[in-house]
Amino acid sequence: MAYLKRSFKAFSFVLVLFLSACFAGTSTPVANTTPANSVLDLATQVPVEAPVIPVESSAEMADVPLSIDYLRSRTYEGSDFVFEQTLDPGSNYNRYIVSYRSDGLKIYALMTIPQEQKPASGYPVIIFNHGYIPPAEYRTTERYIAYVDAFASNGYIVVKSDYRGHGSSEGKPTSIYGDPGYVIDVLNALASARRYKDADPNRIGMWGHSMGGYITLRAMVANQGIKAAVIWSGVVASYAELFKSWFGDDPTNTRPNWRTAMVAQNSSPEQNPSYWNALSANAYLSDLSGPVQIHHGTGDTTVPYNYSVMLDQQIKSAGGSSELFLWPNDDHNIASNRDKALVLSVVFFNQHVKNTSG
Repeated sequence: MAYLKRSFKAFSFVLVLFLSACFAGTSTPVANTTPANSVLDLATQVPVEAPVIPVESSAEMADVPLSIDYLRSRTYEGSDFVFEQTLDPGSNYNRYIVSYRSDGLKIYALMTIPQEQKPASGYPVIIFNHGYIPPAEYRTTERYIAYVDAFASNGYIVVKSDYRGHGSSEGKPTSIYGDPGYVIDVLNALASARRYKDADPNRIGMWGHSMGGYITLRAMVANQGIKAAVIWSGVVASYAELFKSWFGDDPTNTRPNWRTAMVAQNSSPEQNPSYWNALSANAYLSDLSGPVQIHHGTGDTTVPYNYSVMLDQQIKSAGGSSELFLWPNDDHNIASNRDKALVLSVVFFNQHVKNTSG
């Protein structure tokens, strides 16, 4: 079994090199090499929400912590990384636990650094945004191992933040859809990576899964320094759509939450669409900082795959660049096609991050 894993890893690496050569210097979307015969048929069968009406930036909304204007109004200085612990190395990269500062909090992260000779401008970087894991169960070095390896072994510095309240990070965990804390932590990780002496500040991409996809999309419209992003199984619908098809309500839960409080103060998305649009990254897609590659399994029972279909169409409608890969009957982790999707993700980053100049 170990031999088979090593053999497949070697095959994947060769395939990455081959595909990178095929797509280097061309604008042909990788998505034209469709991994699913029924991608287009599936996409046309999904009802698409009405286009989100772009909103004007306003000083008033900049005071609302969930708004995109609020994220844009802040400064993100990050800090120098502090190397807290040296871990066992990967196949061709070193691994560390580092820390950085965010909102006055000490945030920990997994960081990989290639062993290959550093390019003159510094190594390219992937900011890696993990999905929801119960904060009490989260461990820096557990889960997403193969995902991090796919990028780290292909010459990228990878920074996977332990959001506030996760692992040893200071602060309290938050409700990501009702609080900007995790997005702020990621934007400060991005700023810290830009400060790192061996990183190329002009070649930084971002990867996000599930909740991490929500974080990634918000970061992409709030910060123009992200060259490209890949989102897997992302919670990437507008707030109006999330209220309609995803949040749900437990009739046995009588405790107030952020949704009930915000609706009580600002009315529902149907009653006050301009307010909720101002909280939705989908209303700012014309400001995306770069192209986006999107993956979703059609058998996902955690996050509806039509969110990814809608996002792809909204990005294109806003004049942006996106690629959509639907994996028939695959799950929330795209487990059956994980290695194929990772190869496509690496090729995309090579094309739009690694093989570019500032």
